[in-house]
Amino acid sequence: MIVPFPEHHRKYWVLTGVSIASFLGCIDFTIVNTALPAIRADLHATVSELQCIINIFLLALSAFMVVMGRIADMYGRRRTLYLGAIGFGVASLAAGIATDITWLIGFRLLQGICCAVLYTASGTIVSHAFPEQERGTAIGLLFGANGMGLALGPVAGGFIVSLLGWRWIFLINVPLILLSLLICLVSVKESSSPESGSKLDWAGLTLLITGLSSGILGLSQGAAWGWLTPLTLGVFALSALALIGFYKVEQGVDSPILQFHLFANRTFVAAAIANAALAFFYCLAFFLMPLYLHTIKGLQAYQIGLMLLPTTATVALLSPVVGRLTDRIGVKPLLVGGFALFALSALLQALFSEHTSLTDIAIAFVLMGMGWACVLGPATVAALSAVPHSMSAVAIGSSWTVHNIGGAVGLAFGVLVYQARATRSLLQNLTALSMSRGPWVAHLIADPETAISSLRQHTGLAPQSALAVFHTFFIDGYRASMWLLGGVSGLTLCTLLIVLDGRRVAQ
Repeated sequence: MIVPFPEHHRKYWVLTGVSIASFLGCIDFTIVNTALPAIRADLHATVSELQCIINIFLLALSAFMVVMGRIADMYGRRRTLYLGAIGFGVASLAAGIATDITWLIGFRLLQGICCAVLYTASGTIVSHAFPEQERGTAIGLLFGANGMGLALGPVAGGFIVSLLGWRWIFLINVPLILLSLLICLVSVKESSSPESGSKLDWAGLTLLITGLSSGILGLSQGAAWGWLTPLTLGVFALSALALIGFYKVEQGVDSPILQFHLFANRTFVAAAIANAALAFFYCLAFFLMPLYLHTIKGLQAYQIGLMLLPTTATVALLSPVVGRLTDRIGVKPLLVGGFALFALSALLQALFSEHTSLTDIAIAFVLMGMGWACVLGPATVAALSAVPHSMSAVAIGSSWTVHNIGGAVGLAFGVLVYQARATRSLLQNLTALSMSRGPWVAHLIADPETAISSLRQHTGLAPQSALAVFHTFFIDGYRASMWLLGGVSGLTLCTLLIVLDGRRVAQ
């Protein structure tokens, strides 16, 4: 039952309740990584199963974003948010008491599906609760909470695992999601799209989920399976056929899941490009940055979490400020400025070596956080501004689906670039040292954590010599990936200058 708050008070209760739910979705994205060693020891999981814990969440999130946005528009955003929040709480509880790795992976799948609801419905509900002239500020505050979740994840995960055990990284979600539900129950009003029709396109839904799931699966597992193996090629072929079928089906239904005419809108396209490039950058950077800090700088898990705070805390602190700026100056200056900051951060990281000071590292990471904050909220505001309110959930779902695909592509392609350059560097070193080479080289490149011991085992190098060879090939690979991110950021910046030229989409 809705408590009759004064309107100027109710909107902030809405923002608070929804932000808690969205915060949990974001912290769950980063907190699990810190618990993987403990999960491996307790449940006797393989490396592949640990990777699946991460990948299955991203796969579910990507596959269900648009679908959940469509369901929210059709059947009510408030109702859909409640179902998603309850499902997330149940999945978190089940994951926290799981005694088998297979069940844990299954509950992570359910968490990802429910997070697709939290991400799409939350932005739409907040947008509906605030007047248009305050929308940028409200979205900025919402993404400030999301940024705080990303910021706390690595650090909180380390402390929770150390003090309470890995199960509590899931169990802690339960009381917090109940608090979110309680606040939303007394503040959030129902809203839906009267233009959405009353029937869900089940054929299109099946094809979309199949196409996106298989595509993300191929991107995330292609390196492990081999990019030209029948399995990888078959998965990509299935994805292409399903997505083509989805496009054909959607042309002939009265209430399509995805409105393809959205992509004829330049502002929406700009928002999608910005979202995809944002995820491309941070998914690859956040994969490599902890490896650099651990293997090159020798930091421990909690120290790595603290070193990542300059990035994630900057996102949390600046997002509300960026939201207010969005209301004043529009999205174009912020999006362009954000990718300029990304390019500068990538350039500085391309200069990293084993001798780079922690201060210089922190500066590069702060610049990345500033760029992230300048893109995250304004890209969502741009997507919302490009469509009527009745399609807002679908717009967010579509934009964030592209976001997740961009992240999967960035991680897959960036790791390929890293491995190619690192392999070339290692082979050059082995040739210079008159050392033999073999299939073990590929395994050594793929697993930096055990690279030094593996290198000594296969070459007989002394510890200091093996360390020097490792530092050389890892840093060469790291730099190549950062040059890639710098190039993508520059290309995105130029694209946004053209697409958004002369357009102010947020007043």
